[in-house]
This record gives sequence, C-alpha cells and structure tokens, in this order.
Amino acid sequence: MTTPATPRFEGSQNYVATPDLKLAINAAIRLQRPLLIKGEPGTGKTLLAEEVAAALGMPLLQWHIKSTTKAQQGLYEYDAVSRLRDSQLGDARVKDIANYIVPGVLWQAFTADAPVVLLIDEIDKADIEFPNDLLRELDRMEFHVYETRELIRAVHRPVVIITSNNEKELPDAFLRRCFFHYIRFPDRETMEKIVEVHHPDVKRELLTRALTAFYELREMPGLKKKPSTSELVDWLRLLIAEDIPADALRGDNNRAVLPPLVGALLKNEQDLGLFEKLVAMASRGR
Repeated sequence: MTTPATPRFEGSQNYVATPDLKLAINAAIRLQRPLLIKGEPGTGKTLLAEEVAAALGMPLLQWHIKSTTKAQQGLYEYDAVSRLRDSQLGDARVKDIANYIVPGVLWQAFTADAPVVLLIDEIDKADIEFPNDLLRELDRMEFHVYETRELIRAVHRPVVIITSNNEKELPDAFLRRCFFHYIRFPDRETMEKIVEVHHPDVKRELLTRALTAFYELREMPGLKKKPSTSELVDWLRLLIAEDIPADALRGDNNRAVLPPLVGALLKNEQDLGLFEKLVAMASRGR
C-alpha cells in the first residue's frame, strides 16, 4: 500500500469549515483513521466530504447507507442468479466464478490508481452489526474474496469520512478506530458566512431579519423538528426568488409573525400549529 505525502485540508470557497473542523479532518488524515462526523441533519456532513475531495484533488466515492444495507455489499457481491441463468443458456463464462463477482465501493477505493476520498454516509441507518462488520477491512485496508481466494489490498489508503445523524449508538470497538468530530449547530456569525456562500447577493436587511426569525423558530420550546442549515438556505432562496420584502418577516413593533413560505422551515403540522398559537398569543398580549 502506497503512503504518499500527507495531504492537508485548508478549507474551501464553497464550504464554511470552522477551525476545529479543519483540525479534525487533518488529524484523521495524519492518523490514517476514518473521520466520524456527527451532527444534526442538514448541517452539511455529506457536502463536507465532497468539498474535502475537491480541495485535496481526489476523486470521491460515495456509499449511501440504507436500513437494508449490509457490510458485504461494500466489499463485493456474488451474482449467483446471473451465473445460474448463464449456465442454463450454456454460456462458457460460468466456468470462471470471477465473472460473477461485482466489486463494491470499498473494493473500488482500495484498487483505485490514485488516493480517493471514501464517504460512508449515514452509517447509523444500518443494522447495529454493520459497523463491526467493517472493522477489519477499515483497519487493515484489505479483505478476502472467498469465492476466488483473492486478497484485495489497498494500493493507496483512502481518506475515509463516515457520517452519522445519531439515530442509534455505534459500537465501542468501531468508535475506537475513528477520529470523532461533532459539527455543532452554527452560531449566527458562522451562519451568515454560510448563507453568503450560497446567496452572495442577498440584501443585508433581508438576511438579518431572516436569521432572527430562523433562530427564534429553533429556540421555540416544544418544537418536534428544528429547522436546519440546509432548510434556511432553501428558505432564503425562495424569499429572494419571490422578492419577499424584509418587512414581511416581522410585524408591528418588531413582533413575531408567521413567516412567508414557512413550509420551507417547518415540516410537520404539530410544529406549525404550535408556532401559530405562539404568534397569536403574542399578538393578543400587545
């Protein structure tokens, strides 16, 4: 396995990375450990992997995990159905089982001609045994193909980024092998920088009032689902496209009102009803 000069992530024009996040990325690369990123949904965990790959000049391989995903699928799959069909048709390919071995994402990352960034996205969606089933492969950067008795070993060690939304706890043995970083929800100053990356021409007054309304929503007690960074970016895109004036985001005497296009921020009827009640109570209390 080739070990090139250690690359460093110094940030990206398209992603606002805090100093502690950049430090975590570079620490994981230097330690040659997977970087486990946790944080609220919509805080840019998946986008981070894309920007790291672009900044380091590496291809990005993505493995998006579902509840039915098995670790074996990341290594390879044996297509027994195709082999049975070909045997019934008298195809000569059936004599070599290697013709029916389908490489997975880890196989592709291990055998790539140059180092790659490998994203294992939302690992907490899979079965609890899924992370443990990858321990050896991520540790040793190799695995066996039992059907062909072949050893697949990493030519170049990939930069592995693993994301989790914290839907379930990950095994201790797996956590010990990762460098961990939690993306805290951005404060207002950082959020302004994030918005300006996506909407560089947004009017200052609209941005100020939109951020105020957004953080008031997030701080509302009893909220089932807090609006995320990505939802704020979408909401502002709509406000700009519809040319909504900044005044529409606040009522008389700067009191809270139901924001226009609020469906971009609140995604269930309980939260919408709760906010409407609070706005009505504030209006009666004037």
